[in-house]
Amino acid sequence: MTGIPAIIGSNLLTALIFLPLAGALLLIFLPKEKPGLIRNVTFLVTLAEFLLSLPVVLLFDPAVAGMQFVERIPWIPAYGISYIVGVDGISLWLLLLTTFMMPVTILSTYKAVEKNVKEFMIFMLLLEVGMVGVFLAIDLFLFYIFWELVLIPMYFLIGVWGGERRIYAAIKFFLYTFAGSVLMLVAIIALYFYQHQATGIYSFDLLGMYELNIPVKLQFWMFAAFFLAFAFKVPMFPFHTWLPDAHVEAPTSGSVILAAVLLKMGTYGFLRFAMPLFPVAAVDLAPVVGTLAVIGIVYGALVSMVQKDIKKLVAYSSVSHLGFVMLGLFAMNLQGIEGGILQMVNHGISTGALFLIVGIIYERRHTRLIEEFGGLSKVLPLFAVCFMIVTLSSIGLPGMNGFVGEFLILLGSFKATRVLTVIAATGVILAAVYMLWMFQRVMFGKVTNEKNRRLPDMNARELAYMLPLLVLIFWIGVYPQTFLRKMDASVSAFVTRIEAKRQAALADQPAGETLLARYFDVGK
Repeated sequence: MTGIPAIIGSNLLTALIFLPLAGALLLIFLPKEKPGLIRNVTFLVTLAEFLLSLPVVLLFDPAVAGMQFVERIPWIPAYGISYIVGVDGISLWLLLLTTFMMPVTILSTYKAVEKNVKEFMIFMLLLEVGMVGVFLAIDLFLFYIFWELVLIPMYFLIGVWGGERRIYAAIKFFLYTFAGSVLMLVAIIALYFYQHQATGIYSFDLLGMYELNIPVKLQFWMFAAFFLAFAFKVPMFPFHTWLPDAHVEAPTSGSVILAAVLLKMGTYGFLRFAMPLFPVAAVDLAPVVGTLAVIGIVYGALVSMVQKDIKKLVAYSSVSHLGFVMLGLFAMNLQGIEGGILQMVNHGISTGALFLIVGIIYERRHTRLIEEFGGLSKVLPLFAVCFMIVTLSSIGLPGMNGFVGEFLILLGSFKATRVLTVIAATGVILAAVYMLWMFQRVMFGKVTNEKNRRLPDMNARELAYMLPLLVLIFWIGVYPQTFLRKMDASVSAFVTRIEAKRQAALADQPAGETLLARYFDVGK
């Protein structure tokens, strides 16, 4: 980049990471007795963050496959630790999803969060620091700091502002995700020392590690460690059991951010780290990952179908939807990976909107049980329209965002494994069953519960944060090229790099050896 774009972009990513931190520090000095002021300042900070992220998209060169807006500063040079951030076509839309969802979420808290407003908003801003940092860090040490930073504010958001079983849910969330992270830390340290052994350089620079030709056996164990950390975060079946508790007990805003952004940290981790660093293990274990993904698709859909709590239904639907993302990523081809990335964004928009819908009705009735509702479309017509659009988006109706992502994923996975693709396609049918059945029971029929007869429809503030989500649902559904074009070069380079590194690593391996022989010396 030269000229004005270079000037604008020189420290843009650093500003994006630390602007929410500056906002959190500002909140410390605001009086607790003025919650309205605190809410407004937080909203303005998150809105400024979103506006600051737009130049990244506008100045992003879709023809460049590598990292752009790179900032590199030595941090602890004695140990090869640097502050390195950058963005490419893989992380671009996840960055924008994060900055977009934060002001939407903050706007939804104006009536929902009434106790300890100052502390709540500080934790939300700290959470944004960690999430943005995860998607921009290209130094493994820096990435790990941001990865772990996210746990702390989310733990308190669930544990302090959550439901009746909030402490149990918060501890379960923390322990599950932290356990996987520790294994990843061990693998990062091992990778650090292997790089020194191979090159004589001590460094956590991810771009340098991409050039390493890691021995096949070492790839297996390192991939396994990274896999567990990311599988817990996604969460994949059978590592998903913390998710329903966290979603149900978290405040609405916590559920929105958890679904829209935090779960994507796991799928992003596979793309950025596990797959390109350990391509032989990633390709060899792709059938295993694909099988777990398909089990998650069907399992999540079936369990969603029997839920009595709307929020729990939406929570289990995430297990199913993220299964599609994992299936697409491990198809290891252009269509599957682009579909997976786009579906990460789609899931963030649609499921985030679903949790906001649940929050709107919960604020009015203080219950989420499906049986408590019925006939709401007659009482809340605006709410019914928004709910219907988001529901159809979630099940992948053509013309809406969910269809494009699922279509590309199935197209890519069909090239890799036809059997798993056919089974996964049943998840689309099951999604229509549980979503439409839930919508019908809540919105249609007669109003039998007297408490539902005089509920107020959506107000201006609620419409203000729902309408941008609805616009994106149709934008991506009608013209996805806006989003796909920016990721084409990066994903193409990603697929080419994985295959080239895989062939190089296997060059010294005996022809025709089994996987057991390759990794465990069995049969040699």
